[in-house]
Amino acid sequence: MSDRTGIFAGDDPFAIAQRWLTEAEGTEPNDPNAIALSTVDADGLPNVRMVLLKEIAADSFVFYTNYESAKAAEIEGAGKAAFVLHWKSLRRQIRVRGTVTREDGPEADAYYASRSLKSRLGAWASRQSQPLESRTALMAEVARQTARHAGNPPRPPFWGGYRITPVEIEFWADGAFRLHDRFRWTRTDPGAAWSVSRLSP
Repeated sequence: MSDRTGIFAGDDPFAIAQRWLTEAEGTEPNDPNAIALSTVDADGLPNVRMVLLKEIAADSFVFYTNYESAKAAEIEGAGKAAFVLHWKSLRRQIRVRGTVTREDGPEADAYYASRSLKSRLGAWASRQSQPLESRTALMAEVARQTARHAGNPPRPPFWGGYRITPVEIEFWADGAFRLHDRFRWTRTDPGAAWSVSRLSP
């Protein structure tokens, strides 16, 4: 597309997304990799929450969570999810929709091992999304897991990654008088070629 230049230039949407994220890392005050992740429950009721995007791979986007959480149950049920990355400092956003698979092997082990000790112990201690009696009870469980794992916890079997392989990616940038620039990349399935179109603001 002839007018897809400047910040929108390129033939690889994952490279464009990585370029935008790298730029945001220098301008956003907190968590430039925070995404609003949207899922649906068994009744089709939407749910959304903030999680941290941990990798933009060559063909997908990866985040990590507890496999027993509400978001995980919804992902496993539908097999699909969507998210938006939004940066106020750059006045840009990226929207993604696609299919989801688990990232549950060596990459998940490596990411878990890179986390701080307290975060690793917290993953063991938290029954994410389940009712909690009190903060005191949570901290007691952290202490119990600390003693159990002697300061070197392995990745819990109920904790790992999810890889979103998109069929749609939209790049949006703020424009004067609300005449925003929007380019949508779409494909029929993860192995198909991308089609790019400019959208009205």
